[in-house]
Amino acid sequence: MKEMKTNLKYAALFAVLLGALVVTAGPAIAHHGFADYDMTRQETISGKVRVLQWTNPHTWLWLNVPDGKGGVTIYAFEGMSPNYLGRRGWSRNSLQPGDQITVTYFPFKDASKKGGTLAKAVKANGEILNNFVPAGAK
Repeated sequence: MKEMKTNLKYAALFAVLLGALVVTAGPAIAHHGFADYDMTRQETISGKVRVLQWTNPHTWLWLNVPDGKGGVTIYAFEGMSPNYLGRRGWSRNSLQPGDQITVTYFPFKDASKKGGTLAKAVKANGEILNNFVPAGAK
């Protein structure tokens, strides 16, 4: 009888640990890295803020960039999480629609996509909003 109670305790512990693993594995598997981006080079472009999406798990900055023909091309830049950016001085109001900025970014590997992952944004007044700089980046 004592052995059966011990086995039940271990079974219950195993079930709890397995449940915790299942609950936490989904988000960990769903999170992606930077495989979509060419992290070996940076590009810089200027335009007007279309919108800053202050969302989890990653922020997105949409930029209207003049196309040289009187129109605009929309560029998309993935940023870090609001929590991460908040610790670096950003807020949901750091960039407003219409703000003229210059963006340095790591471009998409797929050249048909316009944008990439944000390294930093520089506002017209010279204020620098850093997103991140990965190891080995220039």
